[in-house]
Amino acid sequence: MVVAGLTPTEMMTASEAMTANQREAVSGVGASLSASPSAPVVDVCQLRVEFQRGGRTVQAVRGVDLQIGRGEIVGMVGESGSGKSVLGLSVLGLLPVEPPPMVSGNATVCGVDMVSASAEERRRVRREHLGAVFQDPMTSLNPTMRVGRQVAEVAGSQSEAVRLLDSVGVPEARRRLRAFPHELSGGLRQRVMIAMAVAGEPSLVIADEPTTALDVTVQAQILELLRHLRDETGCTFMLITHDLGVAAQIAERIIVLYAGRVTEVGAAADVLERPAHPYTSGLLRSRLTLAARREGPLPTLPGEPPDPRLLPPGCPFGPRCTLHEEACDNELPALVAAQSHPGVAACRRLGVTDTTVRSAGPEWAPVGRSSAVAVNLVQVEKYFSVQSGFRSRERLQALRGIDLTVQNGEAVALVGESGCGKSTLLNIIAGFLSPDAGSFELGRGARPQMVFQDAGASLTPWLTVGEMVGDRLRSEGVARAERAGRTRDTLALVGLPEEVAHAKAGQLSGGQRQRAALARAIVVPPEVLLCDEPTSALDVSLAATVLNLLGRVRRELGMAMLFVTHDLGAARVIADRIAVMYLGRIVEIGPAEDICSSPKHPYTRSLLGAVPGMGALRVPLEGEPASPVNPPTGCAFHPRCPIALDRCAATDVRLAKVDGEMPLNRVGGHFVACIRADEVPGTRSDVVVDGGC
Repeated sequence: MVVAGLTPTEMMTASEAMTANQREAVSGVGASLSASPSAPVVDVCQLRVEFQRGGRTVQAVRGVDLQIGRGEIVGMVGESGSGKSVLGLSVLGLLPVEPPPMVSGNATVCGVDMVSASAEERRRVRREHLGAVFQDPMTSLNPTMRVGRQVAEVAGSQSEAVRLLDSVGVPEARRRLRAFPHELSGGLRQRVMIAMAVAGEPSLVIADEPTTALDVTVQAQILELLRHLRDETGCTFMLITHDLGVAAQIAERIIVLYAGRVTEVGAAADVLERPAHPYTSGLLRSRLTLAARREGPLPTLPGEPPDPRLLPPGCPFGPRCTLHEEACDNELPALVAAQSHPGVAACRRLGVTDTTVRSAGPEWAPVGRSSAVAVNLVQVEKYFSVQSGFRSRERLQALRGIDLTVQNGEAVALVGESGCGKSTLLNIIAGFLSPDAGSFELGRGARPQMVFQDAGASLTPWLTVGEMVGDRLRSEGVARAERAGRTRDTLALVGLPEEVAHAKAGQLSGGQRQRAALARAIVVPPEVLLCDEPTSALDVSLAATVLNLLGRVRRELGMAMLFVTHDLGAARVIADRIAVMYLGRIVEIGPAEDICSSPKHPYTRSLLGAVPGMGALRVPLEGEPASPVNPPTGCAFHPRCPIALDRCAATDVRLAKVDGEMPLNRVGGHFVACIRADEVPGTRSDVVVDGGC
């Protein structure tokens, strides 16, 4: 299959997968529940995988028993480091060769043990029975080869490549054959990977976080595509994810993993509605939804997952569990009847009322806001010159007349699909880019600071956290004698212990790196904090922790904040107002609760309708955003709009107040750019019928 290693593209896919695995070698898995009386596609028996890192043994997978039946969609859920990806690579037979891991037990796929089989036999199984879709398609697709050639390698012919791309929803499939990966959107690249994965009608497709960094609309399309492919081809899907909402949307069975072992297994509805294990319950309660609390801190799981090099002899979840008792520390709990549902769970205290999630705490203190303006943009436009041929270039319209005013102390979330201009707008405010038209100004003395999506990439790897934070103070002229104290106080403010000052970025967990990046940004308190997708790749509990931290720091330091995200749940919790962007323009802006409960623009309704969860009625958003090189006339959304009229293509709609006239730059009010806004229902109740999973 795609990961068989027989073609240049496959070789690259396997190499990148193993590199990612080595970076993540803090994983593990475990579980047992037979799914079908017929021969299972996957049969894992007492699988153990250990790595040697820095002279210590990393216990990634610790005795997993697992069966997956034909035609099943199974969701593998757990925090980073739980072992999901290592289990997936074990089933694929793609564990790293150097240094070799210590592997015992069996991982049988279609009758072949991928642990003990020869390299040639594993390659045959991958070619004939397996497919894989990884989190970032850009690391799996060859950037030097056109998409058509890569798909044809596994499909066998160009005509079959066109059929496959068309079957996975790639528009104008024949034309896309000549595109390079970087010329496609994230959603289209992921569709290409799925087309390659199902080319040979595999028995099993392993999808490892296939939607993590995608917009909610694209995520919904990919999930529905996976379900459709299962129904059409009968193949089995192992969906690896940290988002319980994603698993809830398409999985029929859920396996929850923690510290290299399975903690709970059962039918998706049972696990999500009646969780038995305290860890599963904690994940569910800390998940962001459109009904999450806004008035105070979000509930979170206390502590962090254990170090896989220093696992305790007893229950690994014990230090974080409110049901913990001394007996839990003596031995690993076995999987037994879950009591709350027909599945199984590994806990000594099943049936006891659990309060594992950390108390949400009292309501936030009022935000210290003033009428002074922190950021003001008037009809801001930004263009880029992009190559369209060997010697020709075209103008890409990234921002097309942005009006936005942010007061001191106010938080505004920018929401929209990739390519709508959110990050470009943030970069203009940060001073990294200059507008090509319109006016932009910061408040008197205002200095913005940026927190990026990938904290690991934005932190200097050869400096300690203390050196990075202290360097900001040095550049501000703070005396050496004061720097250590200021650094220590700032680390404490973001919830980091003093000893982290002596650690480098590579020695920190994902959550610690994000806190360190925030500490560096606020050690000299900025008037404007700019956050570019800071929670998009984090586990549910860790994302809630970071949002709580941003909410507290913003209030204590009195900062204005612009928060870029594709997660409407996060936007609703963190922001006072939400600005919805589409193809370089703001199409709706207003109070966060109004935007989420009473959306007026069809695009906003589509974003809300795409939020994953169990029991929600989806309003699918068809197609992809138009090209910013050649945007549609009139309303840019009209080619995808379910209520568009002929005049929408001819009318250049501007923002107008929903219930009356008001100057556009006034901070209050609900504005929308749609000629049919009055015809949109007043609530989202017919779009999202549940507030949780």
